[in-house]
Amino acid sequence: MATIHVDGKSYEVNGSENLLQACLSLGIDIPYFCWHPALGSVGSCRQCAVTQYANPEDTRGRLVMSCMTPASDNTYISIEDKEAKDFRESIVEFLMTNHPHDCPVCEEGGHCHLQDMTVMTQHDRRRYRFTKRTHHNQELGSFIAHEMNRCIACYRCVRYYNDYAGGTDFGVYANASRVYFGRPESGTLESEFSGNLTEVCPTGVFTDKTHSARYNRKWDMQYAPSVCQGCSSGCNISPGERYGELRRVENRFNGEVNQYFLCDKGRFGTGYVNREDRPRQPQFRNGADVEIVSVDTALDTVIANVQGKKVLGIGSPRASLESNYALRELVGQQNYSTGMSQKEQNLVELAASIMQAEGVYNPGMREIESYDAVLILGEDLTQTAPRMALSVRQAAKNKAKQMAADRRTQDWLAEPVKRIGQDENSPIYILAATQTRLADVAAGEVVASPNDIARLGFAVAAAVKGEAILGLDDDAKAFAQTVADTLKAAKKPLIISGTSLQDAAIMEAAAQVAQNLGENAGLTLTVPEVNSMGLALFGGLSLEQAFAQDYDSIIIVENDLFRRLPATQVEAALAKAQSVIVLDHSETETVNAADVVLSAASFAEGDGTVVSQEGRAQRFYQVYDPSYYKPEYAIKESWRWLHAIETGVQGKAISWTLLDDVIESVVKNVPALEAIQDVAPDAGYRVHGLKIAREPRRYSGRTAIRAPLNVHEPKQPVDVDTALTFSMEGYVGPQNASSLVPFAWAPGWNSPQAWNKYQDEVGGHLKGGDSGVRLFDRLVKRPARSYVAPSAVVNNPDSFRLVPMHHIFASGEFTVKTPAMESRIPEAAFAVGEQDAARLNVQDGQQLTVQAGETTISLPVHVIEYLPTGYIGYPVGQAPTVSLAEPVSVTVGV
Repeated sequence: MATIHVDGKSYEVNGSENLLQACLSLGIDIPYFCWHPALGSVGSCRQCAVTQYANPEDTRGRLVMSCMTPASDNTYISIEDKEAKDFRESIVEFLMTNHPHDCPVCEEGGHCHLQDMTVMTQHDRRRYRFTKRTHHNQELGSFIAHEMNRCIACYRCVRYYNDYAGGTDFGVYANASRVYFGRPESGTLESEFSGNLTEVCPTGVFTDKTHSARYNRKWDMQYAPSVCQGCSSGCNISPGERYGELRRVENRFNGEVNQYFLCDKGRFGTGYVNREDRPRQPQFRNGADVEIVSVDTALDTVIANVQGKKVLGIGSPRASLESNYALRELVGQQNYSTGMSQKEQNLVELAASIMQAEGVYNPGMREIESYDAVLILGEDLTQTAPRMALSVRQAAKNKAKQMAADRRTQDWLAEPVKRIGQDENSPIYILAATQTRLADVAAGEVVASPNDIARLGFAVAAAVKGEAILGLDDDAKAFAQTVADTLKAAKKPLIISGTSLQDAAIMEAAAQVAQNLGENAGLTLTVPEVNSMGLALFGGLSLEQAFAQDYDSIIIVENDLFRRLPATQVEAALAKAQSVIVLDHSETETVNAADVVLSAASFAEGDGTVVSQEGRAQRFYQVYDPSYYKPEYAIKESWRWLHAIETGVQGKAISWTLLDDVIESVVKNVPALEAIQDVAPDAGYRVHGLKIAREPRRYSGRTAIRAPLNVHEPKQPVDVDTALTFSMEGYVGPQNASSLVPFAWAPGWNSPQAWNKYQDEVGGHLKGGDSGVRLFDRLVKRPARSYVAPSAVVNNPDSFRLVPMHHIFASGEFTVKTPAMESRIPEAAFAVGEQDAARLNVQDGQQLTVQAGETTISLPVHVIEYLPTGYIGYPVGQAPTVSLAEPVSVTVGV
């Protein structure tokens, strides 16, 4: 700790920080542009100038940049000194000489750090009367709009895109006032994290193009705290709504998970919520014939179809815990399925079991950044858990930070650390089925079959323990020994694996390596979907086990079974049922096969709890009530529909009227999920007697929103389920219940930098504690077990096997339903390695036909450099679902 003296007052601060960060953490405002908590200091904008004095007797002082000056003990500074204030105002004036002053038409207006800092410095007069330089803008793809004329040359964008996110197609060009930030030429930004430019940029140079099509100011949108549904990472988001449409998704700070950044899938992949073809009212279906019916008619029909009959309930790892629980209560535990195939369920249950073992520690995404050696087994993280991949990139920089620390250089001095490091990275080793996007920071990357990855992993585990490595060739043994030696030498080694290659032995190998390394090692396992880990703890039958029973009716909740099992199996299972009832928020193949469709709420229209791969239970909250805008809509959370059916069958009154009622029942009846009651406060929570406002205080036009329907303004929707209110009339600002913060705003801080005001220290954690409860920390640990390496799989030279190949955008069930994603989704194709392409005599673009069981798939070929011999890359999510367990036959041509 250190004591600093600011304008005559003394403060205790963290002595390892710079003055800017220390003052902001104290709640003292200093304007800045180029500095960012995640990017460090470069001192390029000169905006954060303060006057520093040598001692209490010094009355003259000197100007210093607070972001470049350590908060050392007995530092004396003045922010209010006239020279410093005049200097800061002049800097803003210089920056604005070429700025177009187009706030009224700029999409960043009201959300803009430049506006905030201009007001903070009290710059209010334009004196520049000469010609402004102008730039031509670039077309940067379907996500980001570019307006270079607003640039103030703070360098944040290029530092984030290249230095932090590892991008290679973005740079800074020209010099002086002509400096230009963009691509070498127009074209789509290639980074999977490009969307963060919209929040990193302090001006309106980079804006959200998906928001442009249906634009509203920040103060005119309604928000709710939420959780990204795109993968199992559990990133926190703030979705914004206006006129019954989801308009924008922004990053919601969580100091233990995503911090300041999202992937593009999470930020831009929610357009499916606004699709016109999704079910918004109950429907009776008969093939292509669709009949809209009332809620009462639909419920009466469903109750008649299930009363006194054997009903099978199919849950889903993309549905909330509450909805899965309500389904289990309706059909009974013996008739409830998790909605996962046997293979997938075995994998996620194995992941959950490993996480509960003694001696296994699973770090959060922020903590991943602190590890100094990483081994990734079988995962292309950029495609399956992209935000985690970004954390691994930061872990790669720890060696450079250590080299800088050895030279007494603080890690927040971005350029000195970079130059001292000279591209040195902490060791990262990757074993995957194809080359990954993290190859540029890897000390070694091996492309191998799933079986070989598992065997190499077990070889590393043996070498860590000092045992002999058996069954591998000399090169593989040497590689395994190198990896083992590196992990043993590390202070904090990390092992990452997951389910994407559908091979349990790979995760077992990862667990064995972590166990052999001991208590300093971390282990992280990814799972397929937002609530896969929750269902692993919840339990239930697999799809195959459920379909093996006799049943009269089947209820399917938020699950497209055709993505789980081959079509022939699903069709046969549905044909056994006299009645097929589907609850979902989107049009799917399973919805098309239903007799009755009940319109379920998406994450933006309902409340619920999900569990991330870390085991972090988090709650997402309703952003808006669709029926407020269109009263005919009957969109309800699945648990409400299911409870209404259950009480109707039993002839009882509805007892779950609140979300808290369902959570209370889950807590009583599912011991593994008891801690979800601590995820967030109940509906009775208040701050100074007020509920939490979903809308900013300047929200406008409320009386006119429904004027086309009725000139009489109706009452705002009443939220009885949560401590949030559909109104601007409520509490806005930092609070102890960080899980209930819908958006960031503070007086004078309208941009995403307002999160500074919500943190215990800038860049640290939220004042009320970061959102979520880590369930594995509260569960009783199980004894650790030893795992056995699999036998080698001998490939038949005349046959092939399929290996899953995931794509961040194309493999997602709902990203493909988002219009903005269309240009980012590659054509469905089989991947073939160069050796196998020569063996098959097939070239890029030729048609390849694969026979897998009863399913025939014909797709063009994409020849790639690295793929295991004897394996064909199967495009997950873009081709019909098949079993990957058995060899397949391959034919060139149709």
